[in-house]
Amino acid sequence: MRINYSLLLLVLVHWAVIAQDSTAVDFSKIPQGEELKVGLVLSGGGAKGLAHIGVLKEIEAAGIEIDYIGGTSMGAIIGGLYASGYNAHQLDSIFESVDFEKLIQDDLPRSAQSFYERADRERYAIALPFEHFKVSFPSALSKGQNIYNLFTKLTHHVKETDDFSALDIPFFCVATDAEKGQAIILDKGCLPEAITASGALPSLFSPVLLDDRVLIDGGVVNNYPVEELRKRGANFIIGVDVQDGLRGKDELKSAPEMLLQINNYRTIEAMRDKVAQTDIYIKPNIEGYTVVDFDRGAEIIKGGQEKAEAYDDAFRKLAALQHETYTKPELKLNQHDTLRIKSVAINGNVYYTRSYILGKLKIKTPAKMTYQELFDGINNLAATNNFQRINHRLEQYDSGESHLIINLTESETTTYAKAGIHYDDIYKSAALINVTKKRLLFKNDIASFDLALGDNIRYNFDYYSDNGFYIGFGLRSRYNSFESRVDARFVEEVSDLPLENFNSLQIDYTDFTNQVYLQTLFQKQFALSLGLEHKFLKIDTESIRVDEDNEGKLYFDNSHYYSTYGQLLLDTFDNKYFPTSGWYFNGDFHLYLFSSDYNENFEEFSIGKAEVKYAKKLFPKFSMQLSAMGGFKIGATGNGTLNFVLGGWGNDFINNIVPFYGYELISSNGDGLVKSEITFDYNFYRKNHLNFGANFANLENDLFTTGNWLSAPDFTGYYVGYGLETIVGPLQTKISYSPEIEDVFWNFSLGFWF
Repeated sequence: MRINYSLLLLVLVHWAVIAQDSTAVDFSKIPQGEELKVGLVLSGGGAKGLAHIGVLKEIEAAGIEIDYIGGTSMGAIIGGLYASGYNAHQLDSIFESVDFEKLIQDDLPRSAQSFYERADRERYAIALPFEHFKVSFPSALSKGQNIYNLFTKLTHHVKETDDFSALDIPFFCVATDAEKGQAIILDKGCLPEAITASGALPSLFSPVLLDDRVLIDGGVVNNYPVEELRKRGANFIIGVDVQDGLRGKDELKSAPEMLLQINNYRTIEAMRDKVAQTDIYIKPNIEGYTVVDFDRGAEIIKGGQEKAEAYDDAFRKLAALQHETYTKPELKLNQHDTLRIKSVAINGNVYYTRSYILGKLKIKTPAKMTYQELFDGINNLAATNNFQRINHRLEQYDSGESHLIINLTESETTTYAKAGIHYDDIYKSAALINVTKKRLLFKNDIASFDLALGDNIRYNFDYYSDNGFYIGFGLRSRYNSFESRVDARFVEEVSDLPLENFNSLQIDYTDFTNQVYLQTLFQKQFALSLGLEHKFLKIDTESIRVDEDNEGKLYFDNSHYYSTYGQLLLDTFDNKYFPTSGWYFNGDFHLYLFSSDYNENFEEFSIGKAEVKYAKKLFPKFSMQLSAMGGFKIGATGNGTLNFVLGGWGNDFINNIVPFYGYELISSNGDGLVKSEITFDYNFYRKNHLNFGANFANLENDLFTTGNWLSAPDFTGYYVGYGLETIVGPLQTKISYSPEIEDVFWNFSLGFWF
């Protein structure tokens, strides 16, 4: 009897397994040949949606031809690209190469930013909207501009297709009307715009404004649009579901998790009917993954493929009912196609002029450019943060030339509050507070005020009207001060004081500079500025008293200077502090015409200087930077307070103070300078850097007339250092040494320099 019961138990278990086997499909009533229309529905699920790619690999391996695709959110993204012609292996390669962290954070390349925008980004740790004297938070972590740019680049081969039924595979996706809470079927229009709207996950991506509707992630109302596929004629449905199930009590420990659980109640209830409409229902194992686990994409894709392998028999039977053999071709793309843009239409701009927008795009029609140059121009426009959304598409003329259409949504925020912190050996500790106002007086202007509070109070005010290729104007005001202990031998070089009884002096250095200038872009890369400058320079010490009562400061300078100047600036570095590629050039010429002449020795003089840098990646994590600098002074040999001063380490030194490893700040003075430097940087771990280098210089009066600028360097210095990229800016420490003075210096800084 025991044997009979055992056999009965085995039979019952076998039947139960068959009943539970979702891979078993009844093909007896399925049409064959041309009457069989296979639809593929892909659910949303954020990073978990990458499992769709793994499933597609198995579908292709079986030889199944998809007739319709419908998707939501990440399913819309994968489905839209697949429908446009990519095969599964191409999608795998695409998403393997994408840096999702930069994509989600709208981390546009540095090259896309203007000089002002780069300085702005590399100064503040935080920036928040500040309207009506109230600080607020952005509507989402990302505007989705990077996402849109990527999809535009990936779908440029179907740029003229505005009916998604005309794609390689007919396609639609689902978005949600945020005002009405209704599902919106997107099957016409601009493909990148549609799939971006479908994937606009609330709080992560900003809503998409389309046809006067505010659209957000379609998963809010319909995360698995199988019924729409049936309406469009699909009579056999393959569905891939990467939605979450209900969470256990141990997982419900935060408000976001609780909100997700509430949304899952509706989703799971709706899926009961949706699964019944699905002929092959595939549920990849997505436990342990979150919607933002894009860094685990390879695992997720593999998991989707492994789950799909269980349906191999069903897939092959389905393929046999369609045809004998089918192989989805690989999409052939030429990313280097040249565009000939005949005309540009700009829609949606109210405050920002056409010339400003074209200047940022770097387009002068008729223009000949590559797709990549066009995308770079779009990034330039996005980097201004003046636009909530920038959509673009191309229309073809019969001549083969293109008409570029730019659709803009201008940002409603015009005022920002920004902040940063910093410590270094010169200015010591400081907290930076900034208020930035856009569109203050004119459509294209920006006003920014920095106040640095700490051991040395400083401020910086900038006002600039940016007119793109046309001439812009601006004004700048700066107050800067610091204290430094200086070798007495240096003071003897710039004064007639007998200082044999002193080893060093405590110097107070104060600079107050005001400029008005005109600026324009030159050759699309250089910024050319011409202006007038007023400078008040005060350098004094209390180490030496000026009268018999040992009272009063000794002033080395206490004068107002008036000059005209010109500057030519180029900066294509990919990173200000740890560059791995690009060029930097800064040329400056000042003609000092008048002075209040505290020392009664002023003569008209001029100072010119230029610096060039080049960075190159030698190996995957190892880069090199070369730099050379030269400067000269013409006239006024008696006044040395604006001469070149060598020594110290840091960024953004004022006037002609030049950093030099191996020497203290303000170590030597001269009216002629040549300097070279080489730096090697090893990015050995994420955002961690080891670096080392050397610098060499000649510095003296009449350097270029004596010919000593070609001689062996009088100043040399070497250093090793460590750097870490943090949210408040770089943490850097360096140990430097010079064989001439046989002394070792240790420097430390934290935060962006300002």
